[in-house]
Amino acid sequence: MSTKAIESLSDETVRRIADERDEPEWLLEARLDALAALETADLPDVIQTPGRKWTDLEALDFEQLVDPLDQSDATERTGGGDAVVLPFTEALDEYGDVLEEHFASVIDPEENYLTAMSVALFTTGTFVYVPEGVDVEDVTIRAEMNSRSLFSQTLVVTEESSSVTILESIESGDGEAAASKPVDGDRYFSNLVEVVGGENANVQFGSLQNLDDDTYTYSLKRGVTDTYATVNWIESNFGSKLTRSDVETELNGDGSESQIVGTFFGNEDQHFDINARVWHQAENTTADLVTRGVLDDVARSVYEGVQDVGQDAWNTSSYQRENTLMLSDDAEADASPKLIIHNHDTEASHSATVGQVDAEDLFYLESRTIDERTARNMLVEGFFVPVLEEIAVEEFRDDVEELVRQRLA
Repeated sequence: MSTKAIESLSDETVRRIADERDEPEWLLEARLDALAALETADLPDVIQTPGRKWTDLEALDFEQLVDPLDQSDATERTGGGDAVVLPFTEALDEYGDVLEEHFASVIDPEENYLTAMSVALFTTGTFVYVPEGVDVEDVTIRAEMNSRSLFSQTLVVTEESSSVTILESIESGDGEAAASKPVDGDRYFSNLVEVVGGENANVQFGSLQNLDDDTYTYSLKRGVTDTYATVNWIESNFGSKLTRSDVETELNGDGSESQIVGTFFGNEDQHFDINARVWHQAENTTADLVTRGVLDDVARSVYEGVQDVGQDAWNTSSYQRENTLMLSDDAEADASPKLIIHNHDTEASHSATVGQVDAEDLFYLESRTIDERTARNMLVEGFFVPVLEEIAVEEFRDDVEELVRQRLA
């Protein structure tokens, strides 16, 4: 179902954003096309059963949430080495040809209402370019949101036989910028990430979202792979009032691979709509989707995992597992893992479970003089171990473990 365009948005608004950033004509035209698409674009699909939508995006009042001319963030970018790591504004000056070739090549700005709005209005973002044969392990992008709304774009382009590890995080600002102009009421954050995996390239992209509980969050991260390329994702969501997170890979090159690792921890009345998708389009491709989440209080989660095997995807290996642990009788979780197979030369499986802390395990620990709260926390931390072991980046793993401990405190 489509939603109405925001009355306060106009060509003039978009042109002002582009002029203030001294953007080239091709990017202005992309913005204006995205703005025009808002008139007819649909909201992202949500899982629903008769009489019930599991996530109600139509309830969001974008007229109140979006303030396009007052976007503010504090973003620190580190690392790079022989790779290029630049804000979009600087990258347009130095690498305009590369940006023009690859921007919106992975995610169609008009894919849905939220992608169109993000492309039309984004004011912050990062360009990562890894030349042929370059190996970089320490790219970090740490952002603070200091305004009512913030739209961000990230573009990663890797050439043949290159490798990069990127850690991206977003949280609500509590520093000088936020204190000088505090924001009351609800907020909206949007982040689009495009990853172009060149031949035999290896991309590890980790994302950690810990925004405050007045924020609605939408993120779409998608990668495409060339021959023998690998695009791996780590997606962790702890903050936000409502989170819609889509992480996707199109395996377009023979022998290419992707892993999508997800974690979330919700309490109070948080709502997580988590989606992992992979399209096997070429021969000898491999995918592994693994997600673990914990819910407490009246928190809610919705998970959809899709493994789509195309007709030409011979010798496919594709696996998916999702587990949710409930700490409260009032929390609620739904999962919908899906296999869509059009080629018989496929090894694939999927599973999803929802359950509570094991009573026998809890009793065992308590019988060893461990109090109930400590015992429960130990079991929750242990629940995340299989996913944490999949995270090869120690810094990211430490960040997730610390946020889990904070939630259990």
